[in-house]
Amino acid sequence: MSASKRTAWAVAAAVLLSLVTTVPAHADPKDKTDKQPKPPASMSSLGGPLLGVPGTQVKLGPGAPVLPKELSGRSWIVADAETGDVLAAHNAHWPLAPASTLKMLFADTLLPKFPKTQNHLVTTADLAGIGTGSSLVGIKEKQTYSVHDLWLGVFLRSGNDAVHVLTNMNNGLRQTVQDMNDRAAELQALDTHVVSPDGYDAPGQVSSAYDLTLIARSGMQNEDFRAYAATPRATFPGELKPGGKKRESFEIQNTNRLLTGDFGVAPYQGIAGVKNGNTTHAGATFTGVAERNGKVLLVTVMNPSSKEQHAVYRETARLLDWGFAAAGKVTPVGELVPPRSARTGTTAPVDGSAPAAPGKTAPAGTVQAAATERSGGIGMALAVAGGALLLLAGAVFLVNRRWPLTASAGRRRRSPQDPDVNP
Repeated sequence: MSASKRTAWAVAAAVLLSLVTTVPAHADPKDKTDKQPKPPASMSSLGGPLLGVPGTQVKLGPGAPVLPKELSGRSWIVADAETGDVLAAHNAHWPLAPASTLKMLFADTLLPKFPKTQNHLVTTADLAGIGTGSSLVGIKEKQTYSVHDLWLGVFLRSGNDAVHVLTNMNNGLRQTVQDMNDRAAELQALDTHVVSPDGYDAPGQVSSAYDLTLIARSGMQNEDFRAYAATPRATFPGELKPGGKKRESFEIQNTNRLLTGDFGVAPYQGIAGVKNGNTTHAGATFTGVAERNGKVLLVTVMNPSSKEQHAVYRETARLLDWGFAAAGKVTPVGELVPPRSARTGTTAPVDGSAPAAPGKTAPAGTVQAAATERSGGIGMALAVAGGALLLLAGAVFLVNRRWPLTASAGRRRRSPQDPDVNP
C-alpha cells in the first residue's frame, strides 16, 4: 500500500474512532435528560401554594445554609415533625410510585386492629398472589406466627409475605385496600391511591413525598409503630419440622440503611426509622425521621436518578443535615396538614381506643414515648419533649393548630452488615 493510501486510511480510522468515542459521551446525558419525566404543571397545593409549584421551594434567611448540590430525587421534602413546618421541598405533591414506603400506611391502618399476642396459622391462601421478585421475610405455610412476628417481618424485612398474611387476617385484599384508602383520606394524603397493600408496582398506585411524610408522622404517633420502625434487628421464627421438639429461628435485620448501616453508608446519628422501598417502576424511595439537639425532622426522598450507591440514603442524610443546620433560619414554604378529624375537634387515637371528649385529657399512654431498642443494647433515648407533648395530651386540635409528633428518637451506631434487599 502506498504511503498516501496509508495516510488516508489512518485519517479515516482516526475520524471513525473519534465518532465512536465522542458521540455517545455527548449523546447519553442528553438522552437521559430527555427521558426523565417532568413533574405535572399543576399539582396539589395542600399545605401551602408553594408546595404545588414545580421545582425546588425554599426561603433562606440570614445565616441559612444553601441546599446540598447532590440532590437528584424526583421529589423530596424536609419537614419539622413537631410543628409540621415544611422547611424545603422539591415537587412535593408529584404523585409517584411509592414502593414499600406504602407499608407505612399499611401499618398505620392495621396496627390497631390486632393484638400483638394474637397467633395465626398460615394457610396457602395467605401467601397467594405475592408478586415476582418481592422481598420476603420467610413465612412458611402451616406454621404459626404471632402478630408481633408479622409486624417485625413488615418493618424490618419489608416482607410482602407478612403483608399478605395480615391482609388476609383483615378480610382480604379488597377490604384492606379500602381501609388504606380511607385512612389516607383521613390523613389528607390526597395524592395517594392504594392498589396493592405491600407497595408492589401496580397501575394507578401512587403517593407523593408530601403524603408519605404525612403518613410517617401519623404512624409515629403510635407506640408500636415507633418501636418497630426503630428496631435494627430481631429474632424471627423459622419452621417447626415434623417430629421436631424445638422450632428453629433466625435473625433478621432492618433494611433501612440509615438505621443499620451498610458498606459505604454509616448509620445516621439520631435516626429512629421510618421505611425504605425499591421497585423497578418506583426506583428507590425512603422516609426517615431523626432527632438532633431536641429538633425532630422528617425527610422523604423519591426516586433519585443519581448513580451514586445508596443514593436515596445519602440524599436523605444530606437533607437531614441541611434541615438541622437550617432550622430557625428559613421561612417555611408550607406545612403538614392535620388529619381531617382534627378539624372536627375529635381525634381518632391510633391505638384504637375511644377519642377523648372535648376538654378532657387523653390517657397518659397516648403521650408516653416508648420504642426501647434492646437488640444492640442502646436505649431509644430522648423522647420528643416540650409543648408538643402537652398539646397532644389535650386530644383536641383546632383547624389552624399543628398536629404534633410524639416520636422516640435515638442515637445509635451500628456495624455495616447485610446487603440490601428489594423491599
